[in-house]
Amino acid sequence: VQLQASGGGLVQPGGSLRLSCAASGSIYGDYYMGWYRQAPGKEREMVALTNSGGSTTYAGSVKGRFTISRDNAKNTVYLQLNSLKPEDTAVYYCSVGLPPAYWGQGTLVTVSS
Repeated sequence: VQLQASGGGLVQPGGSLRLSCAASGSIYGDYYMGWYRQAPGKEREMVALTNSGGSTTYAGSVKGRFTISRDNAKNTVYLQLNSLKPEDTAVYYCSVGLPPAYWGQGTLVTVSS
């Protein structure tokens, strides 16, 4: 299984970004897809998860600002990031499985004025 993430970049506080992650390879049945992030000097943390049925889970720090969604036909998961704050700056990783069995390569999100 391979995951290809895209969509990171530099954005000002209060701005928005949309991350995408396409999974390819042998994926069958019901499975979680998610987004994690790792800020400099910190441990990787869960940001948002979604299962094949569309149920979602969010970290408290992003709830109400970020939205996870997925297209099962395309094996693709998205993360809409709104009202971004400097503390959202991190490398964002997509994942498949819970606990994650596969990881994407990471995409950098920098929130700065």
